[in-house]
Amino acid sequence: MSYIRFRKHYLHIPYLVLAVLEFGLLFAIFSLLTLFLTFAGIDHAPMSVDLVSALLFAVILSSGTLAMGGYLAMVHESLSSLFFRTLVAYCFVGGIGLTVLYMVMPTADPGSANLFWAVILASLAVILLRLVFLRIVDSEQVVRRVVIFGAGDFAASLLEEYETNMKALGVRIIGCIADTPTRSVADDKLLPTPRDFYEFCRQNKVSEIVVVQQERRRAEGGWLPVPELMECKLRGIAVTSGLEFYERELKKAKLDMVHPSWIVFSEGFKASKSRALAKRLLDLVISLTLLTVMFPFIILTALAVFLETGRPILYSQKRVGMLGKEFRIYKFRSMRQDAEKDGKPRWASTNDDRVTRVGAFIRNTRLDELPQIYNVIKGEMSIVGPRPERPEFVSELKEKIPFYDTRHYVKPGLMGWAQLKYPYGASVEDAKGKLEYDLYYSKNHSLVMDFLIMIQTVEVVLLGKGVR
Repeated sequence: MSYIRFRKHYLHIPYLVLAVLEFGLLFAIFSLLTLFLTFAGIDHAPMSVDLVSALLFAVILSSGTLAMGGYLAMVHESLSSLFFRTLVAYCFVGGIGLTVLYMVMPTADPGSANLFWAVILASLAVILLRLVFLRIVDSEQVVRRVVIFGAGDFAASLLEEYETNMKALGVRIIGCIADTPTRSVADDKLLPTPRDFYEFCRQNKVSEIVVVQQERRRAEGGWLPVPELMECKLRGIAVTSGLEFYERELKKAKLDMVHPSWIVFSEGFKASKSRALAKRLLDLVISLTLLTVMFPFIILTALAVFLETGRPILYSQKRVGMLGKEFRIYKFRSMRQDAEKDGKPRWASTNDDRVTRVGAFIRNTRLDELPQIYNVIKGEMSIVGPRPERPEFVSELKEKIPFYDTRHYVKPGLMGWAQLKYPYGASVEDAKGKLEYDLYYSKNHSLVMDFLIMIQTVEVVLLGKGVR
């Protein structure tokens, strides 16, 4: 097993190990640099302060890496992109965090020159560590070898997702075993049906069988080797449903595989009064703090909108909230006043000509969303949750997308899991893709997951992801 489940959220052990190694490396670099400067007669700070400073240095820079999505993004990037992302995480995000920290705790400040060399050395060391990690996690000695039982459309879709995302997770899908005469998988991905499933898995070092069958398999002469799968499971080989595999590896619920019994009988989708109260208190604390910190930016944004296009400064829309209750959401206006002069709602498009120059900037930086702090304080929204949609679009999407209404059993939020994992939604197909992540959040949401989403949203804001 290469994963653990913490508070209903799957965490991959290799990346947890990498995070621990990076933390230790950051702590060691800062400590050794301090010792060197002390023995060289350059720095005379007490060791007790240096150890605290090293610990805080490691915590802040590790948080910067998490905020910039450094752990999973690095597997898709070139060396130059990895270097750039690390510098942004350490020099910019980490730099801001350390600056704020040293304002609060000036005794922990090692000095600008010392801090500069510590960050540079840490960046280079961490990049080397990650390159070694990528080589190891993709090696045959460590990788998890997986067989798919099924060769229909679901299996073909899973193989496509694997090529794009799952290789990075230390997964090696060696092929598919057909369950029906009708196949959607390429011939080079098909494996001969084994006479002895357990012996086949043992010889090929298979650690998991993922059952990915179409609903129509019985009508088409499909089969499911239940005794063989039972033997494999009882002898230590994991047998997993396709839906569970998607949830664990890609943190989403594959909508084509979702069925009502999964929602009814799964351990998730639990409403908790105590958690709702804790989440509400956290929302109030964060929203009031955010309002205080961002108040100067709110004034400047309002002024910029007014100077470019006049009134109204704010733009409001009806949105669908928890349990289908409609409420009015507020934003700084980023489009022309006549953006919907015909009265018909329109999806935002790439390079939308209705967006003003100021509007483009505040959309990229998410400043246009700041008035929604009022909706959070009022209780209509949460800091974290599925993004609320317009009633006109909800009516259409409920007809075209199964289980779409399930997202309305969780309070909508300023930021969400789908916004981290899926680009801007501007069509029914995009809404379907986002719903897969919203379903995962609805099933597994916790305060720990909310904190992870808040931290990782930094990357979305800084890099302008998912903006149209």
